[in-house]
Amino acid sequence: MQIAMVGLGRMGGNMARRLLRAGHEVIAHDVDPDAVGSLAADGALGAASLQEVVDRLDAPRAVWVMLPSGPITETAVSSLIGLLEPGDTVIDGGNANFHDSQARGATASAAGLDFLDVGVSGGVWGLDNGYGLMVGGADTAVARLQPVFDSLAPPGGFVHAGPSGAGHYTKMVHNGIEYGLMQAYGEGFALLAAAPELGMDQAKLAGIAEAWRHGTVVRSWLLDLAALALADAEGFAGVRGHVADSGEGRWTVLEAVNRGVPVPVISASLFERFGSRDPDLFSNRMLAALRNQFGGHAVERAAVPPSAQPGETAAGVA
Repeated sequence: MQIAMVGLGRMGGNMARRLLRAGHEVIAHDVDPDAVGSLAADGALGAASLQEVVDRLDAPRAVWVMLPSGPITETAVSSLIGLLEPGDTVIDGGNANFHDSQARGATASAAGLDFLDVGVSGGVWGLDNGYGLMVGGADTAVARLQPVFDSLAPPGGFVHAGPSGAGHYTKMVHNGIEYGLMQAYGEGFALLAAAPELGMDQAKLAGIAEAWRHGTVVRSWLLDLAALALADAEGFAGVRGHVADSGEGRWTVLEAVNRGVPVPVISASLFERFGSRDPDLFSNRMLAALRNQFGGHAVERAAVPPSAQPGETAAGVA
């Protein structure tokens, strides 16, 4: 089958390669010409612009957008809607907010186009292992692109989640669950590491992770990755505790608030990520100061004043 891939980063590039391996004809486009050249060397047909992407495709066309959420995706999808013809399909496989996907689906439909929102999971391992796909959109469009989905997903790794927006909604919840699972593993191994008198050194933690992978109720792919990380003692020693977030955890918590659904584990894991980015949180400084005030407990003083918090300068309160 013929399909275009717009956005050839870590995910889009490898997804295009997996499609090429399966025998599909791939038109490749990215703002980075080196990325296009790399895919062309693997058998793709490069395109220097979205117009060229459309020109190289036979009707009915299918263009898969694999770009960061927000204005970049909005610009690409809007441009494609203006360039494509009725009966063509735009697929957004990035981590977009499902509300945006619903709006884009309505705009595409008004132009006679199909729009599919696809939640994609698999990361850098997807090229060889396949990508979990959660698809939202019309039945007819999904059926037409099924050969592409079958080539990207491992056996059993595809679901047509529902109408427009359902794919990205499902991926949003998936990532919220991922936050909670990662936090639980992090806390559990931290508790193990807190018992050095029991021999809980780096090697022992790696061995425990490996043992837990086999037959236990906590085994998972994330645990497989934890075992790999812990087995690399030198690499793990250099990892800082700064944990970023792509935004989907925030969307999950906000959606839970809007729908009145309690998600305490996911919420706590998101806030833990926020806390990881500041080694001297204002809230923790307040706790230490309060203990000093009511109980006379000693406080540790920084050698250099901490970086200014909101509403505060290094010399004092603004």
